Amino acid sequence: MDVGTVENVKIIRESVRDFVDKQIRPHVMDWDERQFFPREMMQAMGQQGFLGVLVPMEYGGAGLGYQEYITVIEEVSKVCGSIGLSVAAHNSLCSGHINLFGTPNQKAEYLSRLATGEFLGAWGLTEPNTGSDAMRMKCVAVKDGDHFVLNGTKSWITHGKSGDVAVVIARTGELLDSRGMTAFIVPMDTPGLSAGKKENKLGMRASETAEMIFENCRVHKDQVIGEEGEGFIQAMQVLDGGRISIAALSLGIAKGAYECSVAYAKQREQFGKPIASFQAISFKLAEMATQIEAAELLTRKAGDLKNRGEKMTKLAAMAKLYASEIAVKCGTEAVQIHGGYGYTKDYPAEKFYRDAKLCTIGEGTSEIQKIVIAREILRE
Repeated sequence: MDVGTVENVKIIRESVRDFVDKQIRPHVMDWDERQFFPREMMQAMGQQGFLGVLVPMEYGGAGLGYQEYITVIEEVSKVCGSIGLSVAAHNSLCSGHINLFGTPNQKAEYLSRLATGEFLGAWGLTEPNTGSDAMRMKCVAVKDGDHFVLNGTKSWITHGKSGDVAVVIARTGELLDSRGMTAFIVPMDTPGLSAGKKENKLGMRASETAEMIFENCRVHKDQVIGEEGEGFIQAMQVLDGGRISIAALSLGIAKGAYECSVAYAKQREQFGKPIASFQAISFKLAEMATQIEAAELLTRKAGDLKNRGEKMTKLAAMAKLYASEIAVKCGTEAVQIHGGYGYTKDYPAEKFYRDAKLCTIGEGTSEIQKIVIAREILRE
């Protein structure tokens, strides 16, 4: 990172930590237990600039790059993975899609509101029967004069109920045609769009995940992002950047698990001395610290490539794969280091353990990341 970026990262890290300590940390377990999504707190994050990190200043955003963005997600996720996930989905997916492919008018209308937190964003690609196999999606958009009529269901949508606007990819052509899908900007109050089931999840419980149901939902052609038929191709590019954000989310969870483990190991005594002095525990901490360092280097490198406009599909997949698996390992070790207390909700280890697993699934499973990496290295 150059000197200016390093200084930005330092300032942003301090700003996010201060906000998180005051606005998020006191409520983490309450929100988790109740599966409560803190919409007002998200608006406050928008006022701080955390929801428009990558949005150009001309549209009300901070106009910063991926190193600063990684830092925001990491610092939030060290305390609460749920809120880190919501910040990532809002920034990378909804706002990111419009920022990359939207028209100037679309950007002026939506990005300025998304960046400030006035609007909360959602992104709809996944369906009940199509996750990684997105080209078989059944949500269709049929042209009718100056409108498209959408019918179908999107599932596992972050902010699928409480969001204000969504970017939705629907099929406008034939099955299995990579140019048979189109992206639309759909305000959540559009007639014919309703929220369905809210998922009852293992972890990330304060981040809302719900269905979006389209029943003869009419969307004007001006709401099409880019050209008709480009939706799937756009989505794959959006997911490249999204994988960096999930790597950052994983990194934050891993660091949170590690830091609470170090603190506990120093104060917990057995056989007359802190358990940190026992090799069995100190070696766990050493491995966690080393793996976290490697995950951060991969994530930062992918962010650097993204900032420079270079191809980063392989590095983003590597970062997402490695960081997410390390988050799960660190969560597991955190519980083990805490022993019986790690299995209770009186200590933060169990929540890191639960939250981490989603990182190996969302925005492409670990298995899909390996397919992407293999495909890219065999092309080289």
